[in-house]
Amino acid sequence: MAIAEWRMQGVEFIACNCNWGCPCQFDAPPTHGHCQAVASMQVEHGYFNQVALDGLCWAATFAWPGAIHEGNGSCQVFIDERADDAQRQALLTILSGLESDPGANVFQVFSTTMSEVFEPQFVPIALSIDVDQRLAHLDIPGVLQASGEPIRSPIDGSPHRVRLSLPDGFEFLEAEVASGSYQTHSALKLQSQGSHSHLAHVHFTGHGIEP
Repeated sequence: MAIAEWRMQGVEFIACNCNWGCPCQFDAPPTHGHCQAVASMQVEHGYFNQVALDGLCWAATFAWPGAIHEGNGSCQVFIDERADDAQRQALLTILSGLESDPGANVFQVFSTTMSEVFEPQFVPIALSIDVDQRLAHLDIPGVLQASGEPIRSPIDGSPHRVRLSLPDGFEFLEAEVASGSYQTHSALKLQSQGSHSHLAHVHFTGHGIEP
């Protein structure tokens, strides 16, 4: 069956509870035996059919009791309050994975692992992402705060640069690895300090990830 035509191109910032590098990226078990994450994106260019998505932001919180592929996950989505009704519905549809080919992107893949999805929130989102500098700041007042910064050398504190390359990735093709921290006060209460983070230029479509 044909799916809707859509794309989201921009920058993303992800922070999770694994050690730097995130073993999940290598199909290895999560560092602490379970997974949790805060995800966010600035959409620079995007659309869902005839609905423009340029300039909007979204964020999401995730938690799984074990490895992601084992399922039983929980999720809550936060949509930029500036989005009108059509844009809100478009973003929620994309993020739910409903209008994507099987395995085409992270939204469709993650949707197959969810057993609990909390009501979405339409909120003010302050999000800044500098991929090359490995710097990010995400703030939804009263809901969640997250940040990313360069990994620092344990010897002299100088910034350490590492990239992840996934040529066949369903979330990104290449990402800058950083040190991330977050605390959430929403349906999912999550917290981590100085754990894995990555920042990337991304180009999502319902058919896969484009360069």
